[in-house]
Amino acid sequence: MKSTIRFFYIAILVPFLLSTAAPAGAYDRVNSEGFASRSPVLARNGMAATSQPLATQIALDILKRGGSAVDAAIAANAAQGLMEPTGSGIGGDLFAIVWSADDGKLYGLNASGRSPRALTFEYFAQNHLDKIPSHGPLPVSAPGAVDGWFELHKKFGRLPMEEVLAPAIDYAEKGFPVTQLVAYYWNRSVPLLEKYPGFRETYMPNGRAPMEGEIFRNPRLAKTYSAIAEGGRDAFYKGEIAKKIAAYMQDNGGFLSYDDLAAHQSEWVESVSTDYRGYDIWELPPNGQGIAALQILNILEGYDLAALGRTSPEYIHLFAEAKKLAFEDRAKYYADPAFNEIPVRQLISKKYAAERRKLIDSDRAAKRYDAGNEALRHGDTIYLTVADKDGNMVSLIQSNYRGMGSGMTPGDLGFILQDRGELFSLEDGHFNQYRPGKRPFHTIIPGFITKDGEPVMSFGVMGGATQPQMHAQIVINMLDFGLNIQEAGDAPRILHSGSSQPTGEMMLDGGYISLEDGFPMETRRRLVQMGHQLRFESGPYGGYQAIMRSGNGVYQGASESRKDGQAAGF
Repeated sequence: MKSTIRFFYIAILVPFLLSTAAPAGAYDRVNSEGFASRSPVLARNGMAATSQPLATQIALDILKRGGSAVDAAIAANAAQGLMEPTGSGIGGDLFAIVWSADDGKLYGLNASGRSPRALTFEYFAQNHLDKIPSHGPLPVSAPGAVDGWFELHKKFGRLPMEEVLAPAIDYAEKGFPVTQLVAYYWNRSVPLLEKYPGFRETYMPNGRAPMEGEIFRNPRLAKTYSAIAEGGRDAFYKGEIAKKIAAYMQDNGGFLSYDDLAAHQSEWVESVSTDYRGYDIWELPPNGQGIAALQILNILEGYDLAALGRTSPEYIHLFAEAKKLAFEDRAKYYADPAFNEIPVRQLISKKYAAERRKLIDSDRAAKRYDAGNEALRHGDTIYLTVADKDGNMVSLIQSNYRGMGSGMTPGDLGFILQDRGELFSLEDGHFNQYRPGKRPFHTIIPGFITKDGEPVMSFGVMGGATQPQMHAQIVINMLDFGLNIQEAGDAPRILHSGSSQPTGEMMLDGGYISLEDGFPMETRRRLVQMGHQLRFESGPYGGYQAIMRSGNGVYQGASESRKDGQAAGF
């Protein structure tokens, strides 16, 4: 009888003890945080980190052939447009920050496209639309990625574009195995997009989306890439490709024209920064949302976060409140600076942060905040980063916006046009109000860190409004909580949702917080007591890549454990 009882306790208690010995997502690593999925990757001659392992290998191959970090980044981005159409493609836009070792400085590129000139603001009211649709012809703006490639290549490239695009062309012709998460999101997109002309022919071989491990080919995209490699950016914006895009849009109720494409050009911009704990954190100015990360950091700099602790309810509360404050300004002011005077310097100033910080109640969640008065005083993405042996580093982000884009898949070109125009506001007088020839508010943001004028880290986190929150968390995880480059991305994440938006929605209920596994129940309970709403969500926490450069010239690479990607070097 005693042996039977002993067996009962062993059978019941041992599995229970094992299941509760470590938090969900913990790993048995002897010298890392329990949530660390792997060590940072170390190399001297070059490093690449992307969300697609084959794209990472392509980037390294380009570096080994003598290509620059920019050459390798373009090659990887082209491959991802083929292999990860759920988050990227030449129908979308691109932003980049480049560290030039020769010049000892950062360069910022805004390669986002503008709205069709023939589509007027009045059209939406005349057709009884109070918001711009998420799919179809109306949210399509000019795709800026290809021009972005050639602007980057002209300034920093070494290899001819034919050689840079050759690997992606080869994979498009011969095929590649579809990865796990890409297959998941691809299949989710089909019910929304299969009705749009050209989508089924390009993205549904055998009448369905490919499954994980199946070989996918896109000979149409191979032909388009070959034309771009041979004819340059004008082949896309002024040649046969542009004519096909324009004809397709005209035939399917769209407004994007040949003249819109021919007139497109990227813009080199000055990156902006704030000092956080002695490091300079760099972002691009609007029409993107990068400065929201700087505003969050400026507000939180006034607190001893290290003393509070990474999983404490006090830290999470302060983070959520700082995010709410920054996103009120994001909703009001972030827009195309060609149409409005955006008070960027004031918004990211320490003085302004101190004023906003006073609005936070350390014990209670706010239901709403108003945007500051600075103006009166005057879903899906890919992120990649590459570094070369000469010390050049590229932080590049590229997207079609929502999922695979608008669904509009022109002719036999092999790609989808973006639906970025959905992010305009239809509120008359709003900074982000829709106008013809205007760049919409953008979510995609590359990040960079320097110290004393030297490069420290190129990093980014893909995922809509998640991005500035995660930029701030990566920085805080490293500089306040002492995590390494891989641990900083693996650490359980905080996500606040429900803020006011640049498209016109207002936060009136305080929004809600989602916490990944790894935060104590006591923390969750206390947050509810402080007035926060908590929700369980799986999947919206973003995807991270980063490369850090040490003083001895060694690179450390990190990649997102929540995605299919890889960091690798040589």
